[in-house]
Amino acid sequence: MKNLLSAFSLSFCLSACSVHSNVESNTQYVDPFVGAAEFGHCIPNACFPFGLIQVGPQSGNCSWDYTGGYQYKDTVLYGFSQTRVNGTGCPDLGDLLMLPYTGDMEQKEYASGYQKKNQFAEPGYYMVYLDDYEVNAEMTASPHVAIHRYTFNTNDSARLLIDFQNGMVGDENTFHQYVLNAEQLFESSTRIVGFARTKSWIERCYYYTIEFNRPYKQKHKLPLRDIREQAPRYVLDFDLKKGEELLVKVALSSVSIEGAKRNLETELPGWDFNAVKQVAHKEWHKFLSRINVKGTTEQKRIFYTAMYRLFIQPNNIADTDQPTFYSTLSLWDTYRAAHPLYTIVSPEIVNDFVNSMLKQFDTQGFLPIWALWGGETYTMIGNHAVPVIVDAYLKGFRDVEKAYSAIRTSLLTNLPKSNWDVYDQYGYLPFDIIKDESVSRTLESCYDDYCAAQLAKALGKEDDYRFFTKRAGYYKNLFDREAGLMRPKDSKGNWRTPFDKLVISHESTSGGDYTEGNAWQYTWHVQHEPDSLINMLGGEDAFITKLDSLFILKEVVHNEGFSSDVTGLIGQYAHGNEPSHHVAYLYRMAGKPSKTEELVNYICKTKYLDRVDGLCGNDDCGQMSAWYVFSAMGFYPVNPCGGEYILGAPQLPRITIELGNNKRFVVETVNYSLENIHVRKIELNGKELTGNSISHKDIMEGGILKFYMMK
Repeated sequence: MKNLLSAFSLSFCLSACSVHSNVESNTQYVDPFVGAAEFGHCIPNACFPFGLIQVGPQSGNCSWDYTGGYQYKDTVLYGFSQTRVNGTGCPDLGDLLMLPYTGDMEQKEYASGYQKKNQFAEPGYYMVYLDDYEVNAEMTASPHVAIHRYTFNTNDSARLLIDFQNGMVGDENTFHQYVLNAEQLFESSTRIVGFARTKSWIERCYYYTIEFNRPYKQKHKLPLRDIREQAPRYVLDFDLKKGEELLVKVALSSVSIEGAKRNLETELPGWDFNAVKQVAHKEWHKFLSRINVKGTTEQKRIFYTAMYRLFIQPNNIADTDQPTFYSTLSLWDTYRAAHPLYTIVSPEIVNDFVNSMLKQFDTQGFLPIWALWGGETYTMIGNHAVPVIVDAYLKGFRDVEKAYSAIRTSLLTNLPKSNWDVYDQYGYLPFDIIKDESVSRTLESCYDDYCAAQLAKALGKEDDYRFFTKRAGYYKNLFDREAGLMRPKDSKGNWRTPFDKLVISHESTSGGDYTEGNAWQYTWHVQHEPDSLINMLGGEDAFITKLDSLFILKEVVHNEGFSSDVTGLIGQYAHGNEPSHHVAYLYRMAGKPSKTEELVNYICKTKYLDRVDGLCGNDDCGQMSAWYVFSAMGFYPVNPCGGEYILGAPQLPRITIELGNNKRFVVETVNYSLENIHVRKIELNGKELTGNSISHKDIMEGGILKFYMMK
């Protein structure tokens, strides 16, 4: 990242940051509005790959629908905030809301209507025309700095609202208490600095420097909306004529005000909005050109929009003069496919991901579970930094000091949702002791234990290898052979009775024994030993019959609480939530590859669409998108630790992964058509494959993976 920032500053000094218009860029196929409706929770923000800044429109707040602050269906915007979480199920960030407006200083509502035809977004850029105020609002970003360009198209008074209280929260009561304390210092008529300590999903501090390209002539402090609010709203008046522009730069830091100032000086010392936009575009072009695909325009739009979402996060929250530190780690989701995909398409940042997790371990004494702004949210279950770190190590990313010690400590130290003494005493988590998510927590911990065992083995730690291998098999203690499902059991060894196989569990609203799912969805969560699960269910034929039932059961959701995460149903398979993501590939592992091919094709065609409601569930920081990218290429990491990819069927005519050093891995589809969804044979570098998988090494050495297709 330091080299990137140096190049960034140099580009401004030389005024030579351009992307030639005659060179086709995969950025043209990205639609940031896909997933910005219903459950996707994606946002059309202007951002840099992995950047701290996520600047974009805010159309709502104070409900689960607005974890990212935006829904495409809305017709009113309340302004533009500088940071967001993308595609998540919990809200936070949304710092420093700004609204350019005209007319009277006091407004009945500080908001403006807009028309969809006057809104546009592409990687690194967002624009909208605010009808009520006749203002064209544009924004782009460097990694740590947002720059806004507001063009006022009327001679009426030009004003800017800055809401220092704003933040994304779950309800109005929390909104008024979101800022715990804050300070603003108007250093001059062109600069404001300050900080805020906030609490929504996590408690954190952010620091900022705001600069204007022209001085404000007057400032007005608005009354607080609620006595509990700790940060004000200001309206600044500017002397602008019709057609003139106000430029605003907002630099953020997670460290200090001085850090925010340095970030601004390092990345955006000037006021050339178009140059900033071009540098962001160039960086997005670099990442999106790591894979080149052939196909229809629609197919390219779906593919590259998914790939774009992969690189929005994790976010580097370190200042420009500090070592890189990545946060926004949705590890319960992203360990499954997003992180394995990073090891292929952006291997140069994998060590930084891993070392960031280890730095957080140094601070808090355990590896991150769901990290935001460098802190721990304790959201979700398991400790899935473990498979990410072990996978990186086994693939050759060895710059990971203290990795094993951090893993071992994290899997032996009791934490919220990690009750290792109970786990080891019973060989599972009994539902009468562990009241919520006992089955899911057991199954997900088994997988982490398996990963720890692989690293222990690689390092020659035989005692630890045997210990973690034993724990990795605890899932067997919750398998009810009569029901053929993973079932909750109490501390006396009794199954939960009555047992509703379809009831959806959700810890924070309805409780239950599973995590955002039910028994039918979680039974398959044995990613590390699918052969064992096949045998437990009676062998391949019985396993396939049971798996068939998953996909043909009635598409219903039974529960008494929140169930919006369980979406994208095919029978009881829920593609909108991550525990189901590997399941279609189990057919191939049970000797029925044709069913894997049919399901992958159906999911790609029906759950990933080129429209604003084109995602069937939360994108969850790139995991939903990573599933599509892998599956479109014809393989998927059922076991995302160690580098084995189970074969499926490609969804595009040709895909080329640019590996660097003049190496490419090409997926070629022979007899490609929309009707030819089955695979007749597969060749790797001219040699027919007879197994179920290819390896990470196969890919990274370069070559041609050829699928011969048929109806």
